[in-house]
Amino acid sequence: MAKKKKVKNTTSRELVFKEDGMEYCKVTKMLGNARLEGICSDGKTRMCKIRGSMSKRRKVWISVDDYVLISLRDFQDDKADVIWKYNKDEVKELIKYGEIESEKEKEEEDIGFDFGVEEDQDDTLGEIDIDNI
Repeated sequence: MAKKKKVKNTTSRELVFKEDGMEYCKVTKMLGNARLEGICSDGKTRMCKIRGSMSKRRKVWISVDDYVLISLRDFQDDKADVIWKYNKDEVKELIKYGEIESEKEKEEEDIGFDFGVEEDQDDTLGEIDIDNI
């Protein structure tokens, strides 16, 4: 018996932008039980709950390094609800519109660490006598 070929859905969805009370979030860790941890576009790390309509009916698979749209909770600042998952093409469009930063831009930012010798620090440590150690 011949196998049926799966036809890939190539229709594009309408791009969903954030509104008031929403943030873009990059998934950093899957916690299990329809929960995840992510870094939001405002710089905070939040625990997010995947809505039941996403996890049960539509079977949207979310993994680490995916971008999602979250709805912030008024009463809990460190928790949020996942309401939309972006595919790779939609993430590229969001980067093009300037809604989220690309990974290259984040790497180019100076993080403020200098592993060299500071200017006011002396290079001479003095002589150390090994016999006295």
